[in-house]
Amino acid sequence: MSAATFNHADTYRCAVQLLAERGVQLADIAELVMYLQKEYIASLAFESCLESVQAVLRKREVQNALLTGIQLDMLAEQNKLCSPLQEMIAHDEPLYGVDEVMSFAIVNIYGSIGFTNYGYIDKIKPGILGRLNEKRSGVHTFLDDLVGAVAAAASSRIAHRYHQQQANRRRETRDLDTGPKPDGSAD
Repeated sequence: MSAATFNHADTYRCAVQLLAERGVQLADIAELVMYLQKEYIASLAFESCLESVQAVLRKREVQNALLTGIQLDMLAEQNKLCSPLQEMIAHDEPLYGVDEVMSFAIVNIYGSIGFTNYGYIDKIKPGILGRLNEKRSGVHTFLDDLVGAVAAAASSRIAHRYHQQQANRRRETRDLDTGPKPDGSAD
């Protein structure tokens, strides 16, 4: 992709394609979002989770983090990084925290709830995160954290929107309660 043809839509498609090539479907991430939010929003639909994942993936900083992290994982698989970085990434060295730091760029988009969601999901590793963490099919030092971060951000986006909708409903109800009576008289 040359600089002349580079655009935001291309970057989005490339990020989604790289995720798929690494075994991660958007539906896998949406399942993580559902896992994070189902306890708080009983009426949450899977389609809303998927839409939120897509919205997060459309953000440039998210795309940049995914493209960079996935490339580093791929280079480590090919043994193309210099030592000791090669060994740190290939073996997901516990004290190597750049993968988490890169993920913070994603979760930070939606504030402190993003960090909370990310810490929780990174610790328990449900769904696709558990499969990526097993390290059976390649190096996923960055990928597992980045996928968790996208899920945490998408979950936080849903939480923000849900609470804003609730506040709007309360405001509308309050406005109806303090408005004129149907007969036109005031209290």
